[in-house]
Amino acid sequence: MQIQRKTLAEEVAERLIDGISSDEYSIGEKLPTEPELMKIYGVGRSSIREAIKILSIKGVLNVHQGVGTFVVSKNIQESLESQINKAETEEVQEVRSLLDSKIAAKAAIHHSEEELKTIKKYLDLRAQLAEENRALECYEADINFHVSIAEACGNTLLKDIYKVASKSILKSFEISNNNSTESFKVSQKIHTELFQAIADKNVEKAALIAQQIVDRVY
Repeated sequence: MQIQRKTLAEEVAERLIDGISSDEYSIGEKLPTEPELMKIYGVGRSSIREAIKILSIKGVLNVHQGVGTFVVSKNIQESLESQINKAETEEVQEVRSLLDSKIAAKAAIHHSEEELKTIKKYLDLRAQLAEENRALECYEADINFHVSIAEACGNTLLKDIYKVASKSILKSFEISNNNSTESFKVSQKIHTELFQAIADKNVEKAALIAQQIVDRVY
């Protein structure tokens, strides 16, 4: 499963929320027309419509067909994704410490053969890209390896939380590894051991190795 990056519509929705929070758009006020919003935010009509749909679902906007789109509330519960995006690296690492061993243990029980192939694909890709010193691609392959384990864990909520957190983990890799793949070469062996533990359905070993990876004990 590839890392999902923020869409243009999501970015526009966030900018609209910022405008509403700062009273650029007041409660009861009609938003500019679609062509005007397209010009303001530099995106196409479909992105504007999707952004408005997102905020309508969240109860911030109300669309009156033939009349316009109106601001009806400033109260929006901050999404898990937004909270994780704002979190410090240490906080995200703590989330990983709580999740990874549990996810690995459950993946050892619940994985399908197809899911196991996907995990192995990213494990091999991680090794190849590390050896070729293709840093950013290597970091993404590592994240996708762990996301694939989450996909195989059999718990939709755990999977979704991990997928959201994975975006911040990727950012932390980009910051802390200085465009290097050396630590990924070193940790390839223990990642291979994690894959094997999951493949062997060894629950305790998978959980232990996953925790060692998070704690960088290798």
